[in-house]
Amino acid sequence: MITTAAILARGLGTRMRRADSATQLDESQTTAAESGVKGMIPITGVSTTATPRPFLDYVLSDLADVGITHAVLVVGPEHGAVREYFARDNSLRRVQVTYAIQEKPLGTANAVVAAADVVGDDAFLVLNADNVYPREALRQLVASAKAATIAFDRETLVREGNIDRQRVGAFAVLELSSDGRLLGIIEKPGASLDLKSSAARWVGMNCWTITPDVVDACRRVPLSSRGEYELPEAVALAIRGGVEVRAICVALPVLDLSQRADIPAVVAHLAAIEPRP
Repeated sequence: MITTAAILARGLGTRMRRADSATQLDESQTTAAESGVKGMIPITGVSTTATPRPFLDYVLSDLADVGITHAVLVVGPEHGAVREYFARDNSLRRVQVTYAIQEKPLGTANAVVAAADVVGDDAFLVLNADNVYPREALRQLVASAKAATIAFDRETLVREGNIDRQRVGAFAVLELSSDGRLLGIIEKPGASLDLKSSAARWVGMNCWTITPDVVDACRRVPLSSRGEYELPEAVALAIRGGVEVRAICVALPVLDLSQRADIPAVVAHLAAIEPRP
């Protein structure tokens, strides 16, 4: 069983920093949004007297629920707010937090390499810092002996989460075999694929079990057309090299905290939950 997870928190938060006059935020939420560090967006609970908790506390709490005891936060040198929070806060009871510094925002494959330099040769989970994934899916990942990813049902993401149809239309489409293997990833398919077809049912949201052979592919993958080392391209490289990547299909929602307009809906979903990281 896997007990370590790497949380990718290095992103620049460009969309979150973008002003949005239509979304009403309190002062602390606005300040956090302006920083672009999405994992530090404060979540106010049902009790208005309770101290708000950062979004990352909820991510860590869910990981602890499925047996993760060590979380590696992949951050940039400028992300002092994250390190300062966990240095002074005494809420961590079930998860040990350490850090991997990704010096420059060179993409998700580069972030995985930074995490692997801390984790070592063991398999570990990789997930975004701005998503709350269903625990049922995470439980299957931590039990996986092979490289694996979660394949999310497109319609369920729209119907039960806070992701609208326009946004989910930009998500990567996963090509799966009949026996549950990942065959390929179609990034931003656009008009090249009918998103209402069965071929586009399963989408990826950067939630993985990463094994040493996938880390090796992350070290070898060339720069993408966007000038980054990207995890989907590294996984595709590993698959071409004979690595089997299992696809775990679930019809479950995900909370996505990508932009300011997401904050009220995410707060509403999490307000009644007391995180226990």
